[in-house]
Amino acid sequence: MQLDLSRHVAADPATVWAVLTDIPSAHLTLSGVLAVEILTDGPYEPGLRWRETRKMFGMKSTEEMMVLAAEPPNATTIVAENGGTEYKTVFTISPDADGGSTLRMRFGAHTAHAPAASRVAMMVMGRFAERSTRRAMGQDLADIAAEAERRVG
Repeated sequence: MQLDLSRHVAADPATVWAVLTDIPSAHLTLSGVLAVEILTDGPYEPGLRWRETRKMFGMKSTEEMMVLAAEPPNATTIVAENGGTEYKTVFTISPDADGGSTLRMRFGAHTAHAPAASRVAMMVMGRFAERSTRRAMGQDLADIAAEAERRVG
C-alpha cells in the first residue's frame, strides 16, 4: 500500500515542523492518537523511539515508532514494524509563496517479511485498510495544520 496526501498550511515551515515533531504532545494535537509513551530521551532526531496508541478499525492499536531521518524544518522519515509488515511515513514541508507551507505525507506498508497469512489478509482487507488509512492520514494533516495555524494566529 502506498498513499500520498498533501495539505496547505497557513504557517511557516518552522512552525509546522515544531508541531510535527512535538511527539510528547502528539496525543493532544492529533485527534486519532490516544496516548504516547516516549521510549528514548533526547531531542527529535534519528533514533528517537516512542509507542503511539491509536484507535484504528474500531480497536486500539499500539505501534512502536522510530525517527529514521530528520532534516529540520523540511523532512522527516518515521518507521514502524508490526508482524512482519514494515511501515514508513515520510513528511516533507515546503514553503509556499504566500508565507504558508505545503505539508506532504507519503505512507507505505510493505509486507515482505510478514507470514503468508498476514499477506493474504492484507490483500483481502487492502481496499478497506487503504480507505481507513487515507482518512486517518488526512485527519492527521488537518490536525497538524490546525495546531500550526493556531500557534501563528
